[in-house]
Amino acid sequence: MIPSDPYAGEREAMVRHQIANRGITGQRLLAAMRAVPRHYFVPLAKQQRAYEDRPLEIGSGQTISQPYMVAKMTELLEVTPQSKVLEVGTGSGYQAAILAELAGEVISVERFENLADSARERLRALEYHNVTVVVGDGTLGWPEHAPYDAIVVTAAAPAIPPSLRSQLALGGRLVCPVGSRDLQQLKVVVREGDDRYFERDSIRCMFVPLVGRDGWSA
Repeated sequence: MIPSDPYAGEREAMVRHQIANRGITGQRLLAAMRAVPRHYFVPLAKQQRAYEDRPLEIGSGQTISQPYMVAKMTELLEVTPQSKVLEVGTGSGYQAAILAELAGEVISVERFENLADSARERLRALEYHNVTVVVGDGTLGWPEHAPYDAIVVTAAAPAIPPSLRSQLALGGRLVCPVGSRDLQQLKVVVREGDDRYFERDSIRCMFVPLVGRDGWSA
């Protein structure tokens, strides 16, 4: 584990005011948000802003999502300690760390090798041994470990990639921002049968584009 935690008070305030006060009440999720040192997942020059109610740039044109958005997407996944989760878009590794607190196994796909390498280092330093970070086209999922009980996409897609739907386990849940490059809505998909999916809309959001074969072109 990292040796000191100078931002414990700010993290507690983040959980209370930005997350719990907005209606997220699951105790396991709130405990995970309290446990993961968000400042450890942002560039050193931005650590003092890590607990602000906003996304922050992390390099390579990518961002670490707003704390509330991380919590909301995780809540929609309904992860259990037995869940095997696929994350599309590792970024800094923060969302993967939250999932690692809640799930049995996490596979996280990142298209930028430099981000994948740094995320692995952070997750290893924090002793999250149930996370595997891989490099690839996240729009294609990661079929080697499918099916997944939950899939979360942390970038904006023009439509939900078919490969991700197909890699959901029966009863599995997928959360993905879908829309234009400028504005999206969170979609929640539940696999009810081999070719049957229930889909509903959640909140509006803004994410960086999901780039890949079944996403946006670079």
